[in-house]
Amino acid sequence: MSNQITVTANISAPVEKVWKDYTTPESVQQWNNASPDWHTPKASNDLRVGGEFCYTMAAKDGSFSFDFSGIYDNVVENQLIAYTMGDGRKVSVTFTENGDSTDVETVFDPENQNPAEMQQQGWQAILNNFKAYVETTL
Repeated sequence: MSNQITVTANISAPVEKVWKDYTTPESVQQWNNASPDWHTPKASNDLRVGGEFCYTMAAKDGSFSFDFSGIYDNVVENQLIAYTMGDGRKVSVTFTENGDSTDVETVFDPENQNPAEMQQQGWQAILNNFKAYVETTL
């Protein structure tokens, strides 16, 4: 597998709030997009080892949609989420309390169809949207 890609954000919120907003389907629907012309109309999440999640990501103009899904390999509340996507790629998300804020780090296996830089930018854009959502819903 290619070298893993890392994206990070420091979120000005307690780890409990960050965790809740990252794992609650209703919250995921609000922040899970890389650009304003996309949205997540449907989200489900069974947050436990062996549980599945599925987020339907769609262009707002209706031209394209896909399911972003996986199965959880490890879940440690307020600390770690690790999962395997449908295509076998691995992802880990760590949540680290840092004073009054929370550091979130996502490390993922890249896919082979798009340049690594494009993938990093897309995942970082989603994480930036997540940060903005959490910080504006305190």
